[in-house]
Amino acid sequence: MALSLNTIAPAKGARTKTFRIGRGNASGRGTTSGKGTKGQRARSGGRNRLKLIGLKQMLLAFPKLRGFQSRFPKATAVTLQRVLKAFSAGEKIDVKSLKAKDLIPTVSEKAKIVGTGTVDKALVLSNVLVSASVKAAIEKAGGSVSFTKRTKK
Repeated sequence: MALSLNTIAPAKGARTKTFRIGRGNASGRGTTSGKGTKGQRARSGGRNRLKLIGLKQMLLAFPKLRGFQSRFPKATAVTLQRVLKAFSAGEKIDVKSLKAKDLIPTVSEKAKIVGTGTVDKALVLSNVLVSASVKAAIEKAGGSVSFTKRTKK
């Protein structure tokens, strides 16, 4: 059979007839036409949006504050390799000295030294958080890690 305009047809099931609502009770979608009974949403032109324009403008003016922000500051992570490059043996390392060497931002309140590797010089850390592997490496090299707990003011 040759392909011509009068033989072209869509695939079986590709086109389905739309269900006509509001055509009487015998049609299966009569009376309320699938809109339930009564109420604003059953009416034509119902389900209106927010009509209080002043309120909408006020809502749009508020900033979108999303999520949660903890009041407890997080420690800024610094790699052990960067600390080894920046400091010499016996030099005292604390948050203030890390800020001075631009290893952490000036707004940071806490710092934590993380990473792996060998430490070849004795570092003296005070009031800086360290990972377990870094602490072991520093103490093996002859350095020390001390942390004084702050008391509430």
